[in-house]
Amino acid sequence: MARVAAIDCGTNSIRLLVADVTASDDGSRWLRDVHREMRVVRLGQGVDATGALHPEALARTRAALVDYAAVLRRKGAERVRMVATSATRDASNRDDFFGMTEEVLGQAAEVISGDEEAALSFTGAVADLEAEDGPFLVSDVGGGSTEIVLGGWDGVVGSVEAARSVDIGCVRLTERHLHDDPPGAAQVEDAVATAKAVLRQAFDHVPVERARTWIGVAGTVTTLVALAKELDAYRPDEIHLARLPVARIQEITERLLVMPHDERAALGAMHPGRVDVICGGAIVVRAIAEHLAERAGITELVASEHDILDGIAFSQAIGG
Repeated sequence: MARVAAIDCGTNSIRLLVADVTASDDGSRWLRDVHREMRVVRLGQGVDATGALHPEALARTRAALVDYAAVLRRKGAERVRMVATSATRDASNRDDFFGMTEEVLGQAAEVISGDEEAALSFTGAVADLEAEDGPFLVSDVGGGSTEIVLGGWDGVVGSVEAARSVDIGCVRLTERHLHDDPPGAAQVEDAVATAKAVLRQAFDHVPVERARTWIGVAGTVTTLVALAKELDAYRPDEIHLARLPVARIQEITERLLVMPHDERAALGAMHPGRVDVICGGAIVVRAIAEHLAERAGITELVASEHDILDGIAFSQAIGG
């Protein structure tokens, strides 16, 4: 057994998991959470428009990392792996970010490819599912990118058959199209068209019609499930493995798109950092839902609280 730490730095949030990972002789692995935390730092603020990380975004991320480093020392993490995704891949001043992470953590964050990001998300997402429910289609809607992954799970090892990462997510779509609050009909129409066009690049590569079960991970999906269950506060235990019909996804998306900011913020399960970008994320999730209903006959989403963060932790069970 090893105590490992995983840090996932995305376009919208930075998350920490400290966990004990056990690997058995048959290759199976499992996690026991020691500490799990999320901060919304909006690292990708303005990247789509300017091509550079904003100084304020870097400062917010640094402050979160300083706190995380203190947690790592306090919890006695033996190994740490920090993964940086879409916003840092695209930024012209990425060296400022990596220099900061090395200074704070003692090691630089890794930039991973979209394919590796997809594989890690898949591993984290399927570990609590029954093998016979596969093949699985995992969607990970982040701030700047979305991963679509098809694969199987035999109860021990996940196998990715096809994966594609595309440059669309809740922050990127919001900054591109949803300028008013609530957005006007023309803005929504443009956002929907962009989401479908970009996602088509993934759907043309990944044979989604082979999937039997759709698993959605990350904050947009889990927030939509919390809203569907009308929770007065965000409770992960009630969200993990909950099922959400496609028709309900469409209904909640339409409801969010006509809500002003203050009304969205007042929803009990809404994280303050998601209020401004939840509409963009919901449009992406709805586009995926409608495509899967048409192409694969899938009529519901299974939400997973476990995602790339858990995949990063699992990857350290064998030291890499």
